[in-house]
Amino acid sequence: MWLYLVLLAVTIATMVMLNRCSRQAATSQFVAASGDTLNVAIEYSPLSLYMYDDTLGGFNHDLLALIQIRAARPVKMHPIVNLKQSLELLNDGTFDIVAAQLPSTTDFKNKFLFSDSIYIDRQVLVQKRDSLGNVAIRSQLDVAGRTLYVVDGSPVVTRIRNFAREIGDTINVVTERRYGQEQLFLMVNAGEIDFAVINEKLAKTMAKRYPAIDVSTAVSFNQFQSWVLKKDNRQLADSLNRWLSDVRTTSAFKELYKRYF
Repeated sequence: MWLYLVLLAVTIATMVMLNRCSRQAATSQFVAASGDTLNVAIEYSPLSLYMYDDTLGGFNHDLLALIQIRAARPVKMHPIVNLKQSLELLNDGTFDIVAAQLPSTTDFKNKFLFSDSIYIDRQVLVQKRDSLGNVAIRSQLDVAGRTLYVVDGSPVVTRIRNFAREIGDTINVVTERRYGQEQLFLMVNAGEIDFAVINEKLAKTMAKRYPAIDVSTAVSFNQFQSWVLKKDNRQLADSLNRWLSDVRTTSAFKELYKRYF
C-alpha cells in the first residue's frame, strides 16, 4: 500500500508542477519578439524542463530561449508527459515542434521531420540494486525473458523488438501511456516495476538522487537526439536548423551545454 501512496503522491506532484509550468510557460516571454508564435510541446523532466521555486529551467527550455532570440518569434511552451499524444497533436497542427528526447531513427523519419542533432544520447536500463549492491541484469543478453516498461510512442520499442529477434528470445515490452520517463524511473525506485528503459542523460541525472538505482546497462547504441516537426513542415524545419546552427556558435550555447552535460 505504501508503494501506491508514494506513486500517488508523485503523480499528484507532477500534475501540480505541470499545471504551474503550463501557466508560467504560457505567460512568460524570454525576450521581446515579433512574428508568428511557435507552439512547442516540451517534455517535462529534470533534463528538459523543470521548475525550481518559481523559476523554469532545463536544457530544452533554455535552448528555446536562445532560439527565440535568433528567430525573433515568440515561443509558447506546452509541458507534456505523454509522448504519443504530443506527437498526435503535432500531426493535427496543435504543436509546431516537439522538444523531447527522441532519437532520429529510420522508422520515425518515415513519419516525421527531425531537426539537426541537438545532442547524442542512448537508452539504458533502469533497475534497482539489491542489499548487496548487485543487479539482476548485467548485459543486454540478460534482458531475455524480462518485462521492460517504456514510454508509449518511444522509438526504443522497435529497437527492443529487433533485439529480441536477434537473440531469438522473448522480451516483453509494456508501453506506458500515463507517465513519462521520469515517472518510470520513480516506479522502479518505488518497487512498482522491475525494469524501465529511458534516455541515459536523464537516467544519470536522476540516479544522482537515488543511489539504489543502477543505470549502467545500455540498451541501444549512441543516437542523435533531435526535435520533431510535422512531416510536411519543411519550411519550419529548415528555419529551425538555421537557428540551431547560429546558436551553436555562441558562447551562451557553450555555457548551456556545459551546465547540463
